Amino acid sequence: MNAFLLQYLPILIFLAIAAALGIAFILAAAVVAPKAPDPEKLSSYECGFNAFDDARMKFDIRFYLVSILFIIFDLEVAFLFPWAVALMRMPHAEAVFAFWSMIGFLAVLTVGFIYEWKKGALEWE
Repeated sequence: MNAFLLQYLPILIFLAIAAALGIAFILAAAVVAPKAPDPEKLSSYECGFNAFDDARMKFDIRFYLVSILFIIFDLEVAFLFPWAVALMRMPHAEAVFAFWSMIGFLAVLTVGFIYEWKKGALEWE
């Protein structure tokens, strides 16, 4: 049983070193970091100006449309590269299916983009 447990010794050493480094960095930051708070540092900061209204106020719909637009392009980029790499290594029949699956995915993203375009999310005043 001891020989079996000795195989896990490198993992235990790795975890101990990681924990020691984490604790050392936290303590070093607490000791070395400058501690000179002033009213400017302690003030609330929101988008470059002080908060002036209730946190539960309604947002303009354009904020939501811009977030949807970000998700559309973020997902597109996040899925296209690994798909392109995997597509080159697939047999022909699977590659054709994968190609048309991605075309369907891009069609859904295009519909979302057109929706935002029609709603005027790309036009800021």
